[in-house]
Amino acid sequence: MIRTVAALTLALSSVCAMAQMTPVGLWKTIDDDGKTEKSLVRITDSGGVLSGAIEKIFDVAKQDAKCDKCADDRKDKPVLGLNILRNVRQDADDKTVWGGGEILDPNNGKTYKTRLKPVDGGKSMEMRGYIGFLYRTQVWQRVE
Repeated sequence: MIRTVAALTLALSSVCAMAQMTPVGLWKTIDDDGKTEKSLVRITDSGGVLSGAIEKIFDVAKQDAKCDKCADDRKDKPVLGLNILRNVRQDADDKTVWGGGEILDPNNGKTYKTRLKPVDGGKSMEMRGYIGFLYRTQVWQRVE
C-alpha cells in the first residue's frame, strides 16, 4: 500500500513538472533590458496550436493604446486583449521547443517568426522573435 501511494505521488509530481514545461499559461513579459515588466500574456492551446493574447499592460499611459502600425487584421485594434502569438506548434524533433508561428510587436506593428522554450523547470521562458538569422530573445516569467 505504501509503495502504491509513493509511486502514485511520484507519477503525479512528474506529470505536474511536465505540465510546467509547456508555454501554456500566464506570462509576465520583460523588456530586452531584463528588468522592465511590460505586460501579462496568456498563452492557450487549441488542438496543439498555441496562441497568446495580452491580458494586462503595466504602463498606465499605454492602457488605451491601439495597434495603429499593424498591417493585418489587428490594425487599429486595442493592444489590451490583442492576439500577439499565432500558429505556434511543438517542434517535432525537439519537444522542448515550440515554433513555426509568429509574434507581433504591437509597438512597431511588425511580425516575426517565433520560438518559445520553457527553461528553469518551466518558471521562465525564452521567447525569441527572428527574421532570417537576426533575432532577439526576451525571458518571460511564469505567473501561473
